[in-house]
Amino acid sequence: MDAIDEQIIALLREDARRAYSAIGRQVGLGTNAVSARVRRLREAGVITGFTVLLGEARAEGPAGIEAFVDVRLQADRDSEEFLRWAHTAPGVLDAVHVTGPYDYLLRVRLRDTAALDRLLRLLKREGGAAQTQTRLALR
Repeated sequence: MDAIDEQIIALLREDARRAYSAIGRQVGLGTNAVSARVRRLREAGVITGFTVLLGEARAEGPAGIEAFVDVRLQADRDSEEFLRWAHTAPGVLDAVHVTGPYDYLLRVRLRDTAALDRLLRLLKREGGAAQTQTRLALR
């Protein structure tokens, strides 16, 4: 792999449907040369496939679960700092400051329960959550 292969991979990661002619213009190669490089990268196992990522509106059923996570922060955790962190956490769609026994309510959409488990662990390890309570959305 050389620098041009790296550029091609970066462009395909942004948009796997990008035309080889458009990639070629960006990396200084012809369409056939880009096609040959992509074919070689696939044969070498560098590129193992192309995928579709579903946006929030379609990540439903087997492709995703929606949940609500109540979060009680550690006593020394800054509320605004947590809010900034939550908006960058994977799968968090919304975070609201609430009244009651918990500090925040997160609405999350994740691929599966394993991803939800990773998020809950991340909330405690990096987000400063002292306690969480999770409810799955059924419909």
